[in-house]
Amino acid sequence: MLNEGIRLMLMGMGTVFSFLVVLLFSVSIMGCIVKKLNEIFPEQIAAVQKTVTKVSSDIEVAIAVAAAKMKR
Repeated sequence: MLNEGIRLMLMGMGTVFSFLVVLLFSVSIMGCIVKKLNEIFPEQIAAVQKTVTKVSSDIEVAIAVAAAKMKR
């Protein structure tokens, strides 16, 4: 009875180990395939324009005062 339990445990652990090995190789192969596809079909990157808004000094002072009051 104990031998059957040990054999069943070893078969289960072997199955899980072999599945993990297959998963590791398949993920590695997929990584290589995706890298090659990215070289063939590069992704277009859109240029991002940052807008700068000028804040008046009165608003800056009001923000600084409000932040100081919040800290207290």
